[in-house]
Amino acid sequence: MIAGAWLGLLCVGATRVPVGPMNTTMALRPSLTGGTRINVSPLGSLELRSHTAPVSLDVNVDRLDPERSQALVDHPERISGLQDEVAHDVEHGALDLAVRSCAAVVFGATALGLVVYRRPRRALAAGGLALTLLTASGATAYATWNPESVLEPRFSGLLSSAPSLVGDARNIVTEFDVYQRELARLVTNVTKLYDVTSTLPAYQPDPTTVRVLHVSDIHLNPASWKIIASLVRQYQVDVIVDSGDTMDHGTAAENAFLDPVENLGAPYVWVRGNHDSPATQRYLEHLKNVHVLDDGRAVTVAGLRFAGMGDPQFTPDRSSPVGGDASEELAGARLASALRDERTRGTPVDVAIAHEPVAARETDGTVPLVLCGHLHQEGTEILTFGTRLRREGSTGGGGLRALEGGRPAPIEASLLYFDRDSRRLQAWDEIRLGGLGLTTAEVSRHLPKENQPGAAPPATGPASPSAPSSPTGP
Repeated sequence: MIAGAWLGLLCVGATRVPVGPMNTTMALRPSLTGGTRINVSPLGSLELRSHTAPVSLDVNVDRLDPERSQALVDHPERISGLQDEVAHDVEHGALDLAVRSCAAVVFGATALGLVVYRRPRRALAAGGLALTLLTASGATAYATWNPESVLEPRFSGLLSSAPSLVGDARNIVTEFDVYQRELARLVTNVTKLYDVTSTLPAYQPDPTTVRVLHVSDIHLNPASWKIIASLVRQYQVDVIVDSGDTMDHGTAAENAFLDPVENLGAPYVWVRGNHDSPATQRYLEHLKNVHVLDDGRAVTVAGLRFAGMGDPQFTPDRSSPVGGDASEELAGARLASALRDERTRGTPVDVAIAHEPVAARETDGTVPLVLCGHLHQEGTEILTFGTRLRREGSTGGGGLRALEGGRPAPIEASLLYFDRDSRRLQAWDEIRLGGLGLTTAEVSRHLPKENQPGAAPPATGPASPSAPSSPTGP
């Protein structure tokens, strides 16, 4: 019965729907996790965690109507009225899809029931049960419907397409009618990408955001510089932050590897990792466009105040020296002290940087955001006193040593979006390249919980250990 229902759904449970200037095909598909997938061939696809149910919604962008799409590109003022049109089109398409899907599962289950049971009554019972299951799945999807899923899409496809398709983070945070407006924005972005010139439009981020590219643990991988330069160009990055382990052994013979840093297209803020020697640090200090942070030194770049502490340990052989975590905690405590001093002087730091997460955690309560690396695994957490810790994966894919394994490790970096006025984190994109591939990527958009629509505004200043704030989710 279930097999017949799904077979009917796969065969005839789809409908063609015009959405704005786009001609699309909508279909329900069996799924363990639900959600919505929007396929924009050949650029890639967007995945939305729109609902949790045993069915997913697939939307394929088949083509654009030339006249309607060109009119939208030539007359951007029409975009303001697009949201009502798109919402109406989607609502109409969803209703048509529901009717078709019901008919498809009843037909499929009944037909298969006749073949198996050869008794009309049992076949009709199978069709009725299939309809009941689909209705229950639809009710579950409706009950778990999350319109704000359009705020945090996951893009898979061409890396060069991601910035234009996913869009700017600032608009996502400030829009009031989330679902309608973001859906219209997505349609607009797809239309621009399918312009008659067949070329990608230049990404135009909101000028009120500061865009920070966070990289870490390059480990002497020369491919990383091309990736970083590409991201700087595509996302119009204002500043690059490197949380260490740029080198592998920290020898003077490796120093020439650092020369491309001067020409990446954005200021480079760097802290020493445990694979970076004092000689590495001295070499970088003499390169133009580079800001080396150590001993809690602070610097203002692109309107943001950064302070950092180099790793107190130099372990290029990956040993565990005497001191271990204790020395990291001491370095983190020194950084936290410097951050408190900056706040006392009236120059509070917006972003702290350390290499080791152990050291980074010591800054809790003294700064809104601390960046680190070291573990070659990205992650985000809110510390006890309210500081957000953002850990980057390896932008070098674990370095050249990683090639010794069976499969190259993923190459990871993050785009952090800051409000230019409040200097607070508005959103971030996790960027993940598959091993040595430089053309395809997964880009996942994330919003801090305090920036979700309807959430209370963030505090005006970072928490302090003497007056802890309530932790919030990442």
